[in-house]
Amino acid sequence: MTKDRVAIITGSSRGIGAATAELLARANYQICVNFRSNEVAANSLVSSLTAAGKKAIAVQADVSKESDAIRLFETVDKQLGPVCALVNNAGIVLPQMRVEDMDASRINNILSTNVTSAFLCCREAVKRMSTLHGGGGGSIVNVSSAASRIGAAGEYVDYAASKGAIDTLTKGLSLEVAAEGIRVNCVRPGFIYTEMHADGGEPGRVDRLAESIPMKRGGEPSEVASSILWLLSDEASYVTGTFIDAAGGR
Repeated sequence: MTKDRVAIITGSSRGIGAATAELLARANYQICVNFRSNEVAANSLVSSLTAAGKKAIAVQADVSKESDAIRLFETVDKQLGPVCALVNNAGIVLPQMRVEDMDASRINNILSTNVTSAFLCCREAVKRMSTLHGGGGGSIVNVSSAASRIGAAGEYVDYAASKGAIDTLTKGLSLEVAAEGIRVNCVRPGFIYTEMHADGGEPGRVDRLAESIPMKRGGEPSEVASSILWLLSDEASYVTGTFIDAAGGR
């Protein structure tokens, strides 16, 4: 693996995104840490990577906004070079709620942040990676969720639906660009110890649900990051349109 490989990881100031940035940096990728609002955490991550001799930059962009997504990729073009790896990790949950209590503002916020962002970033990546456009190929990994299979009833049906869309994007895009040197795959994490659960109003959610997981424990962000790294790597060179469920058997 050469040192000139460039990776963009959206929503990577914390959690699974940050763990992925650290792992890819160790695998000699140059890293773009994308963040929407947590500048302190993003800069701290970049500082730790550069202190270890890795090339990394932090770029603020709300990738659910078209102009921001374009600016993110153009910044990477200028500062790091052609992107060959994209991890669509940006996503949110909102406080636990039944569908009957959801309003359009909440639903649209979830879908814009979790789905539109992935489409926009995939579009910009394909324009750069596709051999049809003179690119050298590349790999995209979308971060979905086991919720897309389970439904998250009584808590996050809107989030689960957004991840169902990510699953479909993965399958459709993988077929669309398979002959253009681009592989598109997906990781579906289960209950992982990240700050996202606090965003939903229940910081201890993973521990509460651990007994329902066949492996009887929650997962660590690094365990998901390892699956992402493999899917991006040359070791997965004949793998596309594939899903890895990193969910402890659930």
